[in-house]
Amino acid sequence: MKAVVPDTSVLVDGRITELITEEEYRGCRVLVSEVVVAELEHQAQEGKESGFKGLAELKMLKEQEERGLIEMEFIGSRPRGADFRDNDHLIREEAREAGAVLVTSDRVQAEVARAMGVEVLYLGGKRAGKEPGIMDFFDEDTMSVHLKDRVPPMAKKGTPGNITLMRLSEEPMDEARIQALAGEIMEYARGDPDSFIEIEAQGATVVQMGNVRIAITRPPFSDGYEITAVRPVAEVSLQDYRLSGRLLKRLEERAEGVLVAGPPGAGKSTFAQALAEFYKEKGRIVKTMESPRDLMVSDEITQYAPLEGDMEKTADILLLVRPDYTIYDEVRKTRDFEVFADMRLAGVGMVGVTHASKAIDAVQRLIGRVELGMIPQVVDTVVYIKDGSIEKVYYLEFTVKVPLGMAEADLARPVIEVKAFETGAVEYEIYTFGEETIVMPVLPEEERRSQDEANRRLLFREMKRRAPKAYMEVEVEGSRATVWVEDGFIPKLIGRKGKSIGDMEKKLGMKIQVNPLSAKNSRGEKIRMRVLEKGRHVILQPGREYSGEEIGVYVDGAFAFSGKVSKKGEIKVTQASDVGQYLLEAVASGSEIYGVRE
Repeated sequence: MKAVVPDTSVLVDGRITELITEEEYRGCRVLVSEVVVAELEHQAQEGKESGFKGLAELKMLKEQEERGLIEMEFIGSRPRGADFRDNDHLIREEAREAGAVLVTSDRVQAEVARAMGVEVLYLGGKRAGKEPGIMDFFDEDTMSVHLKDRVPPMAKKGTPGNITLMRLSEEPMDEARIQALAGEIMEYARGDPDSFIEIEAQGATVVQMGNVRIAITRPPFSDGYEITAVRPVAEVSLQDYRLSGRLLKRLEERAEGVLVAGPPGAGKSTFAQALAEFYKEKGRIVKTMESPRDLMVSDEITQYAPLEGDMEKTADILLLVRPDYTIYDEVRKTRDFEVFADMRLAGVGMVGVTHASKAIDAVQRLIGRVELGMIPQVVDTVVYIKDGSIEKVYYLEFTVKVPLGMAEADLARPVIEVKAFETGAVEYEIYTFGEETIVMPVLPEEERRSQDEANRRLLFREMKRRAPKAYMEVEVEGSRATVWVEDGFIPKLIGRKGKSIGDMEKKLGMKIQVNPLSAKNSRGEKIRMRVLEKGRHVILQPGREYSGEEIGVYVDGAFAFSGKVSKKGEIKVTQASDVGQYLLEAVASGSEIYGVRE
């Protein structure tokens, strides 16, 4: 009677139960090593689907033995600990001692066993199998299928921008059915040439099966067994997006650091695929970096996964390959942004896919991960996708200027301007002030004045509602407001412990300063002062003519502090102090800072 010793690989991929149905091996003795059992048990305890699949295969062998179709025996001794590096050696030795045929689908195991004189049956190569049952839930309009224990099966149907979540059945899924589907998926992935297991971790497995990406989760990682299968339903070209000739020209000739941003399911990867094919048709060498590899691109575009689990190593290989463009799907963690930046600065054209709820958020994700001054060199174009369409395009430029809202020329600094592509209008300025990085929205001047006036009227009505008999004047500039009111009404507007004014600030979204009207009417001549950052200090410079005098410093009409002017005509304030921080914030927000003789 022929005896066989299966190793872990053939139990996991289901080959051994197929083998014993063949005439040559019908009725054979199957000798299962305790080493194999221990390894499968360890994998299952770690929540890996391969461990569950291998144990299910052992169960099927046991059923075959109970039906009298084979003889089954467990041999050897269980290894100590969880170090399985010597498992293949132990299994080979047990096959040799038993005079049995070693059955494996591991090529290295087969070659080593033959070199040692062990008889081997190598079941190598992929083999076609029956399509797994998960595909029965799909039709031509299905984008994704969602199966969970104790929940009816659900599916998303339609296209980006027109998606409907539908219940496929009223009957809830059960754990046994989901486990069976997971086993089918794993077996098919190991046999199909166009499928592979992308990730296998404790409680989670990701499989790429043709153009379908499948995530399998189980306790303890998730609160129940779950399978989510996603596939693209729209294959589009760049022409389908109806880009303007100007934008098309930029993407072809000037854009070499592109971020494709948008919320989940918006169609970011679909646009990235179209852009990859566009570059390929223009005669460029295009590669991708993906985890998992699920972009649907033509065969000329090679798709790379993390090499040994590390995208940095993949980048090292790509720099040797020297592509013209690389699609990085997706750029999410700090290390991803660092690798993306490194490749871009090395001269590779980069297209990164990243999640963002607004177009500017894609740029903000670079802050702190890439040196601020390098951002426009790393990313020069942002394409924001929503509901399958291009909603916004930005381009980034680097300049040195006084940021909007600051008055003094000495406050000029490096500024990144984020501009709307079609109009060229600056929508955001990004710069550093003190230790903070400021992302400041920029409104057109006419719109700013109109908004300030609308806010002034709104604040005036709210204040009059609280103190209807008071005479008051209201000034608003941006997010700051000053209310000048008769002295006796100040406590009423501020409220106990500042509650009333605090509630008003939250409601209107602005900082409100309440000052006595008498102070406004009695103020002396304003002393204009330069405000500088120097070392650890904020320096106010009223001038040498005020040396030795005590000057009151005001911010937007509100008294801040008093200081004595030095012989150099300066008042020094430590940046780390409360007053220093207040002054820095005032400069950053464009507030008016001046002095008055006391």
